[in-house]
Amino acid sequence: MQDPCQAREVLGIVGDKWALLVVRMLKDGPLRFTELKRAVEGISQRMLTVTLRDLERDGLLTRTVRAVMPPHVEYELTPMGRTLREATAPLVEWSITHLPHIGAARAAYDERG
Repeated sequence: MQDPCQAREVLGIVGDKWALLVVRMLKDGPLRFTELKRAVEGISQRMLTVTLRDLERDGLLTRTVRAVMPPHVEYELTPMGRTLREATAPLVEWSITHLPHIGAARAAYDERG
């Protein structure tokens, strides 16, 4: 049996806001870099590059270079990446649903202090 503390490696992915948003955006199929950049609001080009490389390294997505002129690259979830999306979708949706409430709670807290 593996040490449960080793799960922190995977939990690092789950805790990475950019990784979860990229995985969410790839739910309907492959996207090009520029499409992902537009879809993930606030992510820098460098952070998107780093996130995509990390997800590819972890086996969660594939990077495919299309031999067209000009060449373009597509990113797509692997079967394991799809299971991550399924497992984390409720967390992402919860975050979206509760964002206004969290914002209000933060504002109320900040007013007290």
